[in-house]
Amino acid sequence: MRNLITALLREEKIRTTDPKAKELRRWVDRVITLGKEGTLHARRQAAAIVQDKTVVRKLFDAIGPRFKDRPGGYTRIIKVGVRHGDAAQMSIIELVGGEAEKETAKGGKKSRRARRRERQAQQQQGAAA
Repeated sequence: MRNLITALLREEKIRTTDPKAKELRRWVDRVITLGKEGTLHARRQAAAIVQDKTVVRKLFDAIGPRFKDRPGGYTRIIKVGVRHGDAAQMSIIELVGGEAEKETAKGGKKSRRARRRERQAQQQQGAAA
């Protein structure tokens, strides 16, 4: 379980079986809560669970402050079907809010509808002027 916790905090999205994802959610939420506290004691408790020092640093420097105002529910589980070999239920577990920040950092491509609305708004402003 510690390997999965470390991998999820490092990658922010991993694919695993459904029962493992449900159990992982409990552990990761507790570790992120430690990251939100930011004290030395919390850092040592997190270091006892997370296996990589760089991931602990990321937890306290980036992930903890990102969820500062959120009271819980830091992860999302998405069921993706069954595994080919043994038909085990597979899920993707990810940290909530990661994809939104990545989109805004990239600038994100606007949808066709959003571009059309902007174009219409500009035309109306031009016609009114």
